[in-house]
Amino acid sequence: MSTDDSSEEGASEMGETEDGVREKLEQEAERAAEQFDEGIVDLLAWVLDTETRARIYVYLRQNPGSTSEEVAEGTGLYPSTVREALAALHEEEKLDRSKRESSGAGNNPYEYTAMAPSDLVGTIVDDLQDELNTVFNLDSHLGIGNRESVDPVDITVEDGSDESDDTDD
Repeated sequence: MSTDDSSEEGASEMGETEDGVREKLEQEAERAAEQFDEGIVDLLAWVLDTETRARIYVYLRQNPGSTSEEVAEGTGLYPSTVREALAALHEEEKLDRSKRESSGAGNNPYEYTAMAPSDLVGTIVDDLQDELNTVFNLDSHLGIGNRESVDPVDITVEDGSDESDDTDD
C-alpha cells in the first residue's frame, strides 16, 4: 500500500464521519424544532381552548389567506373539524375572514388570516384579569365578611417591539 492510498482512505473515512455528524446534527435540530413546536401548540391550546384550534392558528400564522380546505390539508385535520373551528375563531374575532377573489365563475371560498400573537394576548388578558379578581373577591361574592369587592389585579401588556424606550441617554 502506498502513502497515497492511505491518505485517500483517511480522507474517505473523514468524509463519512463528517456526513454522520452532519446527519446527527440535522436529526437533533429537527427534534428540537418539533419539541419547540409542540410547546407552542400546548401553550396556544391553553389560550385558544383546544389543540385543534391551536394547530389551525399556527398554520394560519404561517400561511395567511388560506381556505378551510388548505388548512385541513396543511394540518392533517378533518375538513369538518377545521370548518367548525374556523367559524368559532372568526366569531371570537381571533382571525379575519374574507372572500377569495377569482376571475372565473363558481364558488369563491373564504380565506382566513390569524391575528398577530400580540393581539391574541390582548384578547385574553381582560378575561384572565376578571377571573382573578373574582377569585380574589370570592368572600364578597359569597356574602362572607364585611369586605366590599375590589379589583386588585391589573394586568398590563406592553408591546415589546418598541426598543427606543430602552436606550440610555
